[in-house]
Amino acid sequence: MTGRRGVPGETLEVQWDHAALLLAGGVGSGLTGSMAGLASLISYPTLLAVGLPPIAANVTNSVGLLASGAGSAAGSRVELRGQGPRILRQSGYALLGGTVGAILLMNTTATVFERIVPVLIALAALVLLLRDRLRGWYTRPKARFTQPPLGLAVFLIGVYGGYFGAAAGVLMLAVLSMSVVEPLAVSNAVKSVVLCASNAAAAILYAVVAPVHWAAALLLGLGCLIGSWIGPSLVRRTPERPLRIVIALAALGLACYLWMDAT
Repeated sequence: MTGRRGVPGETLEVQWDHAALLLAGGVGSGLTGSMAGLASLISYPTLLAVGLPPIAANVTNSVGLLASGAGSAAGSRVELRGQGPRILRQSGYALLGGTVGAILLMNTTATVFERIVPVLIALAALVLLLRDRLRGWYTRPKARFTQPPLGLAVFLIGVYGGYFGAAAGVLMLAVLSMSVVEPLAVSNAVKSVVLCASNAAAAILYAVVAPVHWAAALLLGLGCLIGSWIGPSLVRRTPERPLRIVIALAALGLACYLWMDAT
């Protein structure tokens, strides 16, 4: 693809080297997303690298990541068994939140968007690092009256996911894993499906009114489908705590990179 970053709506042409980068970035994104909820750690910078401006990269990213949710669900059939009612309930909140977030993005200037994103990613990383302490607070009986409803938390993360996909999975994973004691693989599988509802709501709106680059979204989505299908099997074999720490540190690194890039 050719083009200059920061020029909204610029038409880009697919080149073979960029096509390969998008496909590889999609595989990596699908792996990280299905394993721990940080798909955009790879996909968003990949889209920037091939020449898309920030907002166009973000909306294209949301469309491409729909394949990640589908692949993760297909690869997590064991973990998702019996989770249907829970997924339907939380997906409704996420769907509504994703719609609100997409509308907010369409009314945000590029400059403001670039300033806000690193802060949100850093916050997500801190939540993941402090997950155990936060879960202890959330499940403590004496503090029950202070707990935000899970549906409200999922809605707000859906808003964030519709506004900016990067690290939305980190937040969703942290909230879901705080609300119930269960294996990481189960929380991770539920997170992927619920977050897909938020992405779907945003992607439908973006397809109509936003500068989606469809060739990039298709190539990225194909890679995401492959990576996210493989990811759940790796989660079953990966120790939980080291994986969580590595992903949180990677999110902090992405936040620092995007902050320096915006200043």
